[in-house]
Amino acid sequence: MDLIVDYFSNMPTAHRSLLLVGGLTVFFLIENAFPFFRLDYSKWKHTGMNLFFTFTTVIVNFSMAFMLVSVTIWVTDNSFGLINWLSFPLWAQVIFGLMLMDLIGAYLVHWVQHNVKWMWKFHIIHHTDQHLDTTSANRHHPGESVFRFAFTILAVFIVGAPVWLIFLYQSASLVATQFNHSNMNIPEALDTFLSYFIATPRMHRVHHHYREPYSNTNYGNIFSFWDRLFGTFSRVDNEKLVYGLDTHMDAHETENIWELLKIPFVPYRDRIEYEDEEKL
Repeated sequence: MDLIVDYFSNMPTAHRSLLLVGGLTVFFLIENAFPFFRLDYSKWKHTGMNLFFTFTTVIVNFSMAFMLVSVTIWVTDNSFGLINWLSFPLWAQVIFGLMLMDLIGAYLVHWVQHNVKWMWKFHIIHHTDQHLDTTSANRHHPGESVFRFAFTILAVFIVGAPVWLIFLYQSASLVATQFNHSNMNIPEALDTFLSYFIATPRMHRVHHHYREPYSNTNYGNIFSFWDRLFGTFSRVDNEKLVYGLDTHMDAHETENIWELLKIPFVPYRDRIEYEDEEKL
C-alpha cells in the first residue's frame, strides 16, 4: 500500500498522459483484432471526432485543476472528510476511498445527468455515438466535463481525499472507461464473472442502446456493484443492441462536431414514446 501511495503522490504528468494515450492504443488494437461488432464505418473518421472531444475534456480538466489542488490541500490540512473522521488505516483509505470516489465522481453524476433535463442535453453528445468503441469513452461535451469535474470536487470533500487518492481514482477511472466502452469480444463467461466486480464491455454496451429503458441502466464506471445496489443493473443479449440515441439518429448531427456542440443550446427534444415495450 505504501508503494501505491508513494507513486500516486508524486505521479508525473507524463505518466498520466501515457496512461491516456497508451490505454487508448492498447484497447484500440485489441478491439480491432478481436471485435465484438464488425461495423461498416470509417473508423479513422470516427476516431478523429472522438479524439477532438477527448482533447476538450483534457483542456477543461487542466484549466480547472487548480481548484482540485486547493480542495485536496484544504481537506488534508483540516483533516476533513470520511476517511479522516473515521481514522481509516491506509489499506482502507485505498479501497474505500477509491470506491466512494467512484460512487460520487462517476456513478452519481452519470445518474443525475440522465435525470436532470438541462444536464441531459449536454450528456446527449456521449449517447449519439452509433459506433461504440474505446475512443467513445471520452466523447463528452465540454459542458459535461465541467459537471464531472464538479462532482469529483464534491467527492474529494466528502471522502477527504488526499492528492494520491485523487490521482489513483483518476487513473483507474480513465482505464476503466476505455475498457468498458471498447468493442473487445471478451468471452461471455469471463465478462459475466468480471461484471460482479467491475463494469465490463458487455455490461456497459447495454447503456448505449438507442432507446429506454436500457439506456437508463448500467451507469457504473469502475465498479459494477453500485448498479446492483441501486437497482440500475441490467444484462441483455449484446447482439440485439443498437447504438445511438433515438432522438438523434441523423448522421448530419451525430457525425458533425459543430452540430454536436450545439445540442445543449437548441430546443429540447422529448423522449420518444413507443407503443410496445422493447424486450431484448
